[in-house]
Amino acid sequence: MCFPFNQYAMAVANGSVNITEAFPYISTCGAYPPQSCIFGQILNLGAFLGVVICYVKYQQVRDYGCHSRLNSVGLVLGLLCAFGSSIVGNFQQYNQLEMHLFGAFLAFVLGILYFWVQAFLTDQVKPRHGGPWIGPLRFSLSVCGSVLLIATVALFFMKRGSEAAYCEWALAMDLFLLFGLFVVDFRHVGACSIHVKHQRTDQETQDIQVSTQTLQL
Repeated sequence: MCFPFNQYAMAVANGSVNITEAFPYISTCGAYPPQSCIFGQILNLGAFLGVVICYVKYQQVRDYGCHSRLNSVGLVLGLLCAFGSSIVGNFQQYNQLEMHLFGAFLAFVLGILYFWVQAFLTDQVKPRHGGPWIGPLRFSLSVCGSVLLIATVALFFMKRGSEAAYCEWALAMDLFLLFGLFVVDFRHVGACSIHVKHQRTDQETQDIQVSTQTLQL
């Protein structure tokens, strides 16, 4: 959670941003080297961790017997959110603005939608970890994130850059907190593994069918 503030401190220290003129957006702080290198690297790492977190959460919900289509939708939203974070880190706003904004849309908008899905799944999945407070807290943070997202976009189009930047920073912290809440669920996970199933050849399938028929006779 501290990485945006490190990037902010570097940008202010080397004069990449001037906070006396306007408070900078997160991407503005990471637009110039050397902090742009760190910005991209950390977001790529964060995107990878986001993929792992979203998959583990998806599998945990399935293992608890909830095969809701909403869980699959949540996985897709989470993966796209992680992909958007990687795009934001690799396409800085002063180099590829269109791709940067597209990545920000995936990261922020789909990220909030992902946590709305998780808020609804919290009530459906049993057992519920964390006690009765986890559902309302996740719901409240999702509401807060939605409000901050709308405020960021509205203030941006109203040409109130500093206020929009404040909301963007708060939105990023809100998403960090929502991801951090998964520790309540994951502390009950002992291990997670991915198995590769080898596809049988046609000859092996025929042998199995012949063997089965022989046993039946």
